[in-house]
Amino acid sequence: MTTMQRVPVIIFGAGRVGRALVQQLVESRELHRRRDGLDLQVVAWCDRDGALVDDDGLGPEALRAAGTLKEGGARLAETPLGYRQDDLRAIVDVAGTDGCVVADVTATGETVPALELALQRGYGAATANKVPLSGPQETFDRLTGSGRFRYESTVGSAVPVIEATLGLLRAADRVDAVRGALSGTLGFLFTGLQAGGLFSVLVAEALQRGYTEPDPRADLGGLDVARKALILARTLGWRLELRDVELESLVPPALADLPLHEFMARLAELDAEFAARVAAAGGQGHVLRYVAEIAGGHVRVGRQAVAADSPIGRLRGTDNLVAFHTRYYPDEPLVLQGRGAGVDAAAAGVHADIVALAKCRL
Repeated sequence: MTTMQRVPVIIFGAGRVGRALVQQLVESRELHRRRDGLDLQVVAWCDRDGALVDDDGLGPEALRAAGTLKEGGARLAETPLGYRQDDLRAIVDVAGTDGCVVADVTATGETVPALELALQRGYGAATANKVPLSGPQETFDRLTGSGRFRYESTVGSAVPVIEATLGLLRAADRVDAVRGALSGTLGFLFTGLQAGGLFSVLVAEALQRGYTEPDPRADLGGLDVARKALILARTLGWRLELRDVELESLVPPALADLPLHEFMARLAELDAEFAARVAAAGGQGHVLRYVAEIAGGHVRVGRQAVAADSPIGRLRGTDNLVAFHTRYYPDEPLVLQGRGAGVDAAAAGVHADIVALAKCRL
């Protein structure tokens, strides 16, 4: 008979990914009990200034109701069981010390003190938050050096890029280069350009579909891809800061600081340049992509003309792709590809990390 292990879970973040994670944990609770011998109980759920807390575990109905209210614009502190909180470190102590896992699905560096405290308490931690791991190298070292910190969703959502990287390292493989398309949004744009679409029209469509942030410049600037590339390079053992990443923004300086409506209205000014670049690449049998490249001691993020029959050249739509060129994969790279946009995939990566951390304690 399988011994049932109670696993208290604390969740930082109640945005779209946070709500998706809570929904997944609620829906899969019986599966994890039956299959894994794990009773995953959300004991605390926090947003920026509020929290729901129950030492015995928040019930499914309470979690669903809070998620619905959040989706409608409420704060957790305004929900029936919620209260105001301004220090996530205080929340860390609500679950005791027995096998707790903290999940960070925010997009801020303000969670770092609470994550470090959780690890000091002996908890596990899983995150989709790129900001702490792409901050100072020392912060990356402290978090990942605990051996109880997993961060799969920071690079490839549910695509197991980090696990594959660690597997290559465990096998003493030599990684010569990593090339990746690490933004579903930019993948949509560049494959759309290849099909003859106009840059301005494609950006507007990506915004309408919810692929971009409310201000598309957050995606077009490439910083999100640069953070992912830095995290991957650091996982390989490289010691770099974000300022060391060579980053090409798709937003000209003249458009960078305009009000959003003016920026969108002037996007058509870029159509001719993008069309010319696509045509030039096509004339050489190549296609244009937005690529993160880790090789030769450098990390570069920006537009590249790549061979049309290469893994990145064949990529379509919003998929992410990472190609590892290594000693054990000398001719054809090890390629990972999968869904690169959507909150469910990001939440699934954190979900999987929570279960992996919990199973380590059995």
